[in-house]
Amino acid sequence: MERACQFLKEAINLRPELKKIRRELHRHPEVGFDLTFTKAFVKEQLEKLGYTPVEMGRAGLVAVCGGKKPGKTILLRADMDALPIYEEADIDYRSETEGRMHGCGHDMHTAMLLGAAKLLKAHESEIQGTVKLEFQPAEEIFQGSPDMISAGVLEDPHVDAAVMIHVTAGLPLPSGTVMVAGGGISTASCEQYHITVQGKGGHGSVPHETIDPITAAAHIHLALQEINSREIDGHDYGVFTTGRFEAGQTSNVIPDKAEMWGTIRTTDPDNKVGELIKKRIEEIGKGVGMALRCEVTTEFYDFCPCMVIDEELSNAVLSCMKEMFDSHAISLSEISGGKPGGGSEDFAFVSHEVPTVSIFLVAGSINDGYIYGQHHPKVRFDDSVLHCGAAAYAYSALRWLEQHN
Repeated sequence: MERACQFLKEAINLRPELKKIRRELHRHPEVGFDLTFTKAFVKEQLEKLGYTPVEMGRAGLVAVCGGKKPGKTILLRADMDALPIYEEADIDYRSETEGRMHGCGHDMHTAMLLGAAKLLKAHESEIQGTVKLEFQPAEEIFQGSPDMISAGVLEDPHVDAAVMIHVTAGLPLPSGTVMVAGGGISTASCEQYHITVQGKGGHGSVPHETIDPITAAAHIHLALQEINSREIDGHDYGVFTTGRFEAGQTSNVIPDKAEMWGTIRTTDPDNKVGELIKKRIEEIGKGVGMALRCEVTTEFYDFCPCMVIDEELSNAVLSCMKEMFDSHAISLSEISGGKPGGGSEDFAFVSHEVPTVSIFLVAGSINDGYIYGQHHPKVRFDDSVLHCGAAAYAYSALRWLEQHN
């Protein structure tokens, strides 16, 4: 406990530096794999700390600490990409790039892992094994993690355990509260769909001379709702939502086509429920389209599996967090009741390869006016808790390596 307290004190001393780093990243958000500024900035910070970062995959960075003593390897990951949304938060370090915003807190994650990198460098002689630091692109489109896995992030040296941290805002919990996901499935899988309904356009005054794709698309949308109510076992979790519907450009013209975009989410690790939903979306689309004389095509893309948390690793990390944060460290199950979350996270790809755990850090309590959550254009994150994330990353890695030496 004394060692954990000392470690936290060292992290507290980094607060001004971490705040400056985070706000610089926040002003320059970049999306997907297009992280020119972000990657260069992170690379420069790592080099200042004495690391030799290696570019990996399309836009990722990896740095290694320790390795001087025999032992296992643990991976610490921070995602770096932002969202394609306009920022509306009332802050003096708002995004300087129109239409892009760090609305999910990845700038927080990156700053925290850079803080952990500094703490680990200071304690490198104590590391009984190797800590691998992963700075990952393209989490929001579920492509960054598989890209870095394909590029070898889990090898050379082989990764034995993996840890990620995600900040949250708009919760009725004190800022700085650390929540560790319990064993089992913690987040849903996700896959996107795009349905195109091709008809025959014409003047709005003569619908009999056209094939109306809007009517067909509306019937398809309504028919799809039967999948949830009549085809999915009540004990299974499977939802899909059409979040975007587009057709036409003016009021007196029947367009040639209508399009729908949506998302499918399940908590089935084998994705059998997801495959059933996909099969029925395609069949219903084609069937309704045929009945209404339209050609219907369905495309599925950007699949992300559900996150599977390793119970032993989860228990070990929760124990470490309690050593450091005492009553401010809790199991996520105390909040969720053990139910998986409906959101998705592309670090799930790693969880299907090596033992993995997720840590969640409250960075803005609703009681302090942080009323908006992730992905909202007005969301704010409390960067006074950055040191908590840096300490959580670094201390959990040190302790886990010691316990598994």
